Amino acid sequence: MKKQFLFLFLITSFFGFSQEDAWVYFNDKPNAQFYFDNPLEMLSQRSLDRRTSQNIALDIIDVPISQEYIDAVTAIEGIEVKARSKWLNCLHIRGSVEVINSLTSLPFVQRVYFANRSLNSGGRISNNRIKPLAKKFDIQENFNYGDSSNQIQMLNGHLLHQQNFTGQGKIIAIMDAGFPGVNVVSPFQRLRNNNQILGGYNFVDKDENIYTRNSHGTLVLSTMGGFVDNQLVGTAPDASYYLFITEDINSENPVEESNWVEAAELADKLGVDVINTSLGYFGYDNPNYSYTYEDIDGETAFISKGADIAFSRGMICVTSAGNSGGNIEPHISVPADSFKTLAVGAVDANEVYADFSSIGYSFDGRVKPDVMAQGRASVVSSTTGNIVTASGTSFSGPITAGMVTSFWQAIPWATNQQVIDFVRSSADRFLTPDEFHGYGIPDFQAALDIAMLSIEGTNNARFLVYPNPFRNEFTISFPNINDEVNISLTNVFGQKVVEKQISNSQSISVENIQAGIYFYKISGNGINQSGKIIKE
Repeated sequence: MKKQFLFLFLITSFFGFSQEDAWVYFNDKPNAQFYFDNPLEMLSQRSLDRRTSQNIALDIIDVPISQEYIDAVTAIEGIEVKARSKWLNCLHIRGSVEVINSLTSLPFVQRVYFANRSLNSGGRISNNRIKPLAKKFDIQENFNYGDSSNQIQMLNGHLLHQQNFTGQGKIIAIMDAGFPGVNVVSPFQRLRNNNQILGGYNFVDKDENIYTRNSHGTLVLSTMGGFVDNQLVGTAPDASYYLFITEDINSENPVEESNWVEAAELADKLGVDVINTSLGYFGYDNPNYSYTYEDIDGETAFISKGADIAFSRGMICVTSAGNSGGNIEPHISVPADSFKTLAVGAVDANEVYADFSSIGYSFDGRVKPDVMAQGRASVVSSTTGNIVTASGTSFSGPITAGMVTSFWQAIPWATNQQVIDFVRSSADRFLTPDEFHGYGIPDFQAALDIAMLSIEGTNNARFLVYPNPFRNEFTISFPNINDEVNISLTNVFGQKVVEKQISNSQSISVENIQAGIYFYKISGNGINQSGKIIKE
């Protein structure tokens, strides 16, 4: 019986791979002027407002694909349209090589591009493509955080919550594999009661049933929007959410990248602020479609191109780095390699690197992951409403995404690039990033302080001392002054252990002093500031 099953699988696989996946790209968008004259035909008012606030003009990328082009391709026998992207002006199609290549004879077709790059003109063949692993996922308020306190307090997120920055007024889109139980179990009751779940779409089944399929999305949502007093509080409990199913747990195919881009386009249309992606792609069922490390360059993968365009529309994409740190190919997956996405790796509750967390750098040498958060033994809700723990960058990513959203609420004047810059600069390894930690663990209170200091003309100029607590060094960030200042550090016995003069923002190395509480004094340019700082 087992042999018969294996034989059937081999036959199915052979015929499955005889059909190729590809993208057909079009030359133009002939109805563009109509949409420029009627922008509400392609984007919501909230989306347009987000563009206006960040000085982002409408352009040809925003215009939908010509329906005539879609109909013409769909009508061709042997072609199956699987997804579409207005941003990249293309369709994801499936068919034989011969039929797909015949599309180039259509006058409005610019080119076709096969997922199997050896079929493209000048495409390269690699003998080192990674095969997919078994399909699975590693998976003014004063809240009573309970077991979830560590994953929030590690980021100083509770300090933002105490200032009433809990994501209210912001919208998060979650791209995932399914959300069963979200419509019924108690950890999401608060979201339901407050109408914070705005809707969504199932791009895999092409219907509106989002409370189905794999439980992974349910766990992810709970880290941001879940609420069970004294057990679980999400990092953006008052944000609103759209839930999109883009991942098919039953297979690994590039169409999931196209589903993601199509979902991101819908998120843009709906006025979403932050996109969370606890998904990543490297190996596919058809190894000819898989990526190599050379492809992790921010330019090759379809989904990474889409993530960059999402950023150019004014959104922030927060992406899990991946769980391949212990594998033969330990590097980040796509779209974590995107130039503009905030890629998040994982640490444990003690802020120690989790050995499964995918590492950087990107192939072209950029710092990745960008930041870290708790991804080992993260506190989540199951589909039955039980509060449990799960591990993976699948959870460090949304924990961070929720905090990014709450942080953006605190600085509504900021662009998406400014938000990312503030978050990175608050991280504890910002001056000494590496391939395991990126810039390190962000401090969202420090990020808020940095943001406030950046506002020109402020009458409350202060030096920012961060991170706090620190390990071997801390940073002093200057307000808008040019003079030199003096910094001194005194222990609890009144003994001066550090004294130096600095003239701009810089890191102070204090590796040789013992762990404990210290008192700092900074003076210069008429500003005298003192405070307490802790060395761990």
